[in-house]
Order: sequence, then C-alpha cells, then structure tokens
Amino acid sequence: MKLFKLAALLSIPVIFAVGCESTPEQPTEAAPEPVAEKPAEAPTTTAVEPAAPAAMDPLDSGLLAKRTIYFDFDKYNIKEEFKDVVKAHAQYLSDHPGAKITIEGHCDERGTREYNIGLGERRASAIQQMMTLQGASARQINTVSYGEERPNALGHDEDAWSRNRRGEIVYTSR
Repeated sequence: MKLFKLAALLSIPVIFAVGCESTPEQPTEAAPEPVAEKPAEAPTTTAVEPAAPAAMDPLDSGLLAKRTIYFDFDKYNIKEEFKDVVKAHAQYLSDHPGAKITIEGHCDERGTREYNIGLGERRASAIQQMMTLQGASARQINTVSYGEERPNALGHDEDAWSRNRRGEIVYTSR
C-alpha cells in the first residue's frame, strides 16, 4: 500500500505538468479592413479675418520704456539728456488720468544716511516738478527717497556710484 501511495504522490506533479503544458491559443485580432478614402471635397471659401496684432503697450517702447534718470554727484537738477524722457512720461500721465507713478530717489554710498535721504527726496521732487510743469497732475505722482539703501550697482568706484545716483519712475497704475 505504501508503494501505491508513493506512486500516486509522484504522479500528481506529472499530471499537472502535462495539463499545464499546452495553453489555449488566444484569438488574434483581425487586421482592420482598409477604409476607402473619400474623394477630397473642394474647400469652401469663407472670409477669414486676419488676427489683429497684439496691442503694444506704449510704456514698453520709445522714451516711455526708459524709466531711470541719472544725476551728477551731489546734484538734483535734471540733466539735459534726460529731459525728453521726463517730458514723455509727463505727457503719458496727462493723456492717461488714471495712471499713477512713484518716483524713487536714490543716491550713492557717499554722505551720511540722513544727507542721502534728503538728496534722494530732492531728486525725486525735481522729476515730479518737471512733470507737473509739463501737464501731469500732482495727484498722479508720489515720491519716495531710498537714499543709499537700494543700490543699483555694487562697488566703491565712480562707475558704481554714477549708476546709483538716480531717480526711477515706477508705474503703480496704468
């Protein structure tokens, strides 16, 4: 009997191996039948309007794109080379009563902190005064002085100092 049980136990894996040996074939997908192409239809002619070019913001071109006015050492009078820039911004403000700006006055690192705050304020006020004389409303213009606190260029030479002596026009509302 033991021999019969042993033979039965040994035959079980053989039965499973034979049973698993062949797997039924999966049906393959039939290739799609070619679709007959339709004859090309004549295009219909409809008037298509060309897309309008994106409106360019006037503040991004010409003199209005320039927003920095540079000053000489220890001065707050507007140089001749920057007067047209200030006039252009004044004209824009005059033409756009809803527009508002802040004029930031800046200085180089030389001088005391208090002196530079005062000089930055005089620079910002000089730009504001010229703009109001050109037709901009004083209500459209705020001024602030940062003195030497926000340098545009780091360094301790004339090149850096000259880039830090400036007034910047910042539009807060267009």
